[in-house]
Amino acid sequence: MAFSNLFRKKTVHDILKQVDKNESDGHHVLGKHLNARDLTAFGIAAIVGAGIFSTIGKASADGGPAVIFLFLFTAIACSFAAFAYAEFASMVPVSGSAYTYSYVAFGEIIAWIIGWALIMEYAIGNITVAISWSDYFTGLLESGGIKLPQWIQMDYLTASNGFKDATALMHGGKSFENLSAGLQASYTAWTTSPVIGSFHFVADLPALLIIVLITALVYRGMKESRNASNLMVVIKLCIVLLVIAVGVFYVNTDNWHPFAPNGVSGVLKGVSAVFFAYIGFDAISTTAEECKNPQRDLPRGMMWAIIICTLLYIAIALVLTGMVSYNELSVGDPLAFVFDKLHIGWMSGIIGVSAVIAMASVLLVFQMGQPRIWMSMSRDGLLPKRFSTVHPKFKTPSFATIVTGFVVAVPALFLNLTMVTDLCSIGTLFAFVLVCAGVLVLQNKKDIPRGKFKTPYVNSKYVIPFLLIIALVFAFKYNNKATMAFLTNEKQISSPSVIVTSLNKDKSKEVYEFIAQNYGDKKIASEDLEQVLSSFSQDDVLYKTVVDSLPIDISLKYESGFSLFKHKIPMWIFLIVMIGLTVWSNRSNLSLIPLLGLICCLYMMAELSVWNWIYFTIWLLIGLLIYFSFSRKNSKLNLQKI
Repeated sequence: MAFSNLFRKKTVHDILKQVDKNESDGHHVLGKHLNARDLTAFGIAAIVGAGIFSTIGKASADGGPAVIFLFLFTAIACSFAAFAYAEFASMVPVSGSAYTYSYVAFGEIIAWIIGWALIMEYAIGNITVAISWSDYFTGLLESGGIKLPQWIQMDYLTASNGFKDATALMHGGKSFENLSAGLQASYTAWTTSPVIGSFHFVADLPALLIIVLITALVYRGMKESRNASNLMVVIKLCIVLLVIAVGVFYVNTDNWHPFAPNGVSGVLKGVSAVFFAYIGFDAISTTAEECKNPQRDLPRGMMWAIIICTLLYIAIALVLTGMVSYNELSVGDPLAFVFDKLHIGWMSGIIGVSAVIAMASVLLVFQMGQPRIWMSMSRDGLLPKRFSTVHPKFKTPSFATIVTGFVVAVPALFLNLTMVTDLCSIGTLFAFVLVCAGVLVLQNKKDIPRGKFKTPYVNSKYVIPFLLIIALVFAFKYNNKATMAFLTNEKQISSPSVIVTSLNKDKSKEVYEFIAQNYGDKKIASEDLEQVLSSFSQDDVLYKTVVDSLPIDISLKYESGFSLFKHKIPMWIFLIVMIGLTVWSNRSNLSLIPLLGLICCLYMMAELSVWNWIYFTIWLLIGLLIYFSFSRKNSKLNLQKI
């Protein structure tokens, strides 16, 4: 098959003609029930969830009150991407989101890649939300006196890894009571679970329960999903506003000093956590076919959802960091935590109920988005025909909805929350990058039918080089030490927890005795090796002296060479692409807004670990295997040619 056929494109004209034909035939038609208000509600339902109830705590602990600037940066980045989504949604008002847009802009192989990547956003994203929902739900049951065994409320990987870390730390002298709550739960789940041979049965059953319920609701129909979503959004917003209204009276402005305790690097630490809080606004674009007036309402729905959620996030972040010190917020349930801390117990119960509702509404929107992307891919022949089956009574993609339920439910029983969160983020950011690039590719083509919405044009020819120069000045003048460490691949000293968890019981004992013998004058008051090392880490010079003298292998003391460089590969990819984009913008007078969207999203991808990039690449290779074995020859464009 010719290489050029991999990039065969669908035209906007043909897509719109097919939609009209489907409507006149009465086949494969989805019910049109949504207006701008419904779309805004769906956007808020998708966005306000795990972010505001969970990840905002860790981000605030890393960045302090200045985390509000990270929320602003992420909102601006998402807004740039939303402009690109809105322009495509107005131009091609059909289900399929970034998948359909890429088919028009780049061609079939890129469309397949993005459709495959979107599974990571919706399906894997839903696994993340289901696990978070399970945590809040079991916490709510516990507050009501119902305690489920740990092994039926935790995934297998968390229990297995937590058991190993807890064992290593206890070998280092830490008592079980002094382990973090998460490690205690993991250790308990692993040691109390039923064992079949050598296999420990640990599975997150509440996560399975909510996925089954939500899948059943989505299967029933868009009108039912819309009504449930709107109700959950009203409840959720009322609770969030109540938290702000009550919390503002307990704000102590002294807690806002220092405003950025860990500097810019501390604020940027929370990039993936904060970005995850915004994932979902693009799910609105999958419902284009079910909108009464998609060209007008989709752009409005996206923008209003992002604006409302950003204001809520900033208000919540300021209230949280004002109520207690930022360094106490690294917890899984920060909203409930701050009210407990200030002895306002009645609010904690309300927040627990609210979180359960919030997570359920996010699940609803994501579980609705995935089947519609599969339906679009099936209509194009890239997936089997059954995926485009529309239920005759409920007017929903019935088969695709059931498959989505299985794809989300089974991994949710066993997968680790951190892994699926990062995979979800990288898949989504990749989709955003391609959608922004798609608008840039099509911007100067005259034969493309345009929708009612068009991204405002600002020439980036001189703006991007100017921004690049400012970034270089900042890096070398104000952040010189970190910049030179990055460029020279300077070795990095291991943290106390990394050192301790890499030692066996005998080695931990030997290291502790060595420190007690050689540094006894430092008043070592604990038998906990991690705590002892952490007490030295307050002074960088002393910590380096102690670590250098420890009787352990150098590879445990420092990370250097390729093992350190590999973590910098994503950022090097970003820097190289940035040079290419600067040249492209100079030659082609690219539109500034989608270009900034592309740069911001690619930067956030570069902030994710190299392992996420590796897992994501493996995922894409599996997708390409399916494309070349089935989709390429069954594509409607290929069959038309034959």
